[in-house]
Amino acid sequence: MSRVRRADRLRLAIACAATALVVGPLAWFWQASLLPDTYSVMDMGYVDAGGHTAGVPHVHHAAGGRSLASLVADPARPADVAIKLTARHGRVRLPSGREVDGYTLNGQSPGPSIRATVGQLVQVTLVNESVPGGTTLHWHGVDVPNAMDGVAGVTQDAVAVGSEFTYRFVADRAGTYWYHSHQMSHEQVRDGLLGALIVTPAAPPPDAVDVVALVHLYHGVRTINGFEGDVRVTVPPGGLARIRVINTDNGPMPAWVHGAPYRLVAVDGADLAGPTPMRDMAVLVTAGGRADLELTMPHDGTPVRIHLGGATGVVLGSGSFAMDAVPRPGGTLDMLTYGIGAQLGFDPDTPDRRFEYSIGRRPGFLDGRPGMFWTVNGHQFPDVPMFVVREGDVVRIHISNHSGEVHPMHLHGHHAVVLSRDGVRATGSPWWVDSLNVANGESYDIAFVADNPGIWMDHCHNLPHAAEGLVAHLAYEGINTPYAIGADAHNKPE
Repeated sequence: MSRVRRADRLRLAIACAATALVVGPLAWFWQASLLPDTYSVMDMGYVDAGGHTAGVPHVHHAAGGRSLASLVADPARPADVAIKLTARHGRVRLPSGREVDGYTLNGQSPGPSIRATVGQLVQVTLVNESVPGGTTLHWHGVDVPNAMDGVAGVTQDAVAVGSEFTYRFVADRAGTYWYHSHQMSHEQVRDGLLGALIVTPAAPPPDAVDVVALVHLYHGVRTINGFEGDVRVTVPPGGLARIRVINTDNGPMPAWVHGAPYRLVAVDGADLAGPTPMRDMAVLVTAGGRADLELTMPHDGTPVRIHLGGATGVVLGSGSFAMDAVPRPGGTLDMLTYGIGAQLGFDPDTPDRRFEYSIGRRPGFLDGRPGMFWTVNGHQFPDVPMFVVREGDVVRIHISNHSGEVHPMHLHGHHAVVLSRDGVRATGSPWWVDSLNVANGESYDIAFVADNPGIWMDHCHNLPHAAEGLVAHLAYEGINTPYAIGADAHNKPE
């Protein structure tokens, strides 16, 4: 009997030891994943100086640093375009007539389209009437001064209910952009806190019809400018039309034209050099990205259909708009070879900083939650790199994706030129992006000049992915932030 008891005790001891071996590390990883109630992004992760051994102290209160709050447009300059946007939460009636729960700006979603001429100073006052948890506005694709970037906990505090914040920036590049919340963005953008921002050149083409096509899913329903089904636009026979496609959703979207040849004339607000007409070819517009399509209407008055992700789209016509949908063409435009080469203005092959941005995925804990989470360079949030640069640096980044899913990567405050994909160099027009579609198994080399001081997010614009940790930051030496994640303002950028 004593032998049986001794054997039972031994088995129990072995089971307890085995359990401790399994549970102990899990408990440690769980504990290590917990985020503090408030923290600065300057204290996150680790410094990556891109090959430089010298960097800035990795704390948000670095002595001698300059606060990003001082990085603003000329405060003495009067606004050329001024608008007030009032954010509300509640029942939303879309232009199509459908009602959904969500958010509005000035009583509508999408919010009002903001238009400016290049060189004008835009002033937008955001008033939070009833958005719980606070809100902000980020100017997606516009290289604004850092204090105007609209990222809660990084460049400002979230605007609480009953408060307001004024954004001021010079629209110094003509192009197609959009704006959206960057407080709990994976929820607030999905539910309607967004709108278009169009910056036109000082001398636009005469008599051209300018069409904004903002695509957004409301509770699974695809809309264009808030309308379900086709959007019809009158364009005379032989007339010129520019269609500004804005993809506000979390995944890539194909766009294609049926009924006339067309050119892709701009991507992410940057004009292309030497774009040529094409037919039977789709253009991939990544999440957060924009594509400007230009075409001349048939002289016989035949309508033209621009498909946006499926059967619905924009139909251009002068009398009849009857035009059936057609399947997506078999070909997709390769941006590496489209257009003609042009000078960049800097040498990307002799950069001052080189960075790796390798995207993976692994099981783990994030703030105590178990699951499969994204990694950057093998590290899981918040142990992610802070890419440190100095103003004037030529910066080169190698982005690779081995995570199993596509990621639309968005760098705030800068446009980068695509140098190569999977080692194949770009030979067409300089392809400048702020939102880059990186498919699983793909890699890209991109480059830019660090000419906009601040602390900038560099994240996946599939916004739930960002909320799951696919986020890093680009920081300039000598710049710090007075803001923090959490804190009294309850800042939650994702």
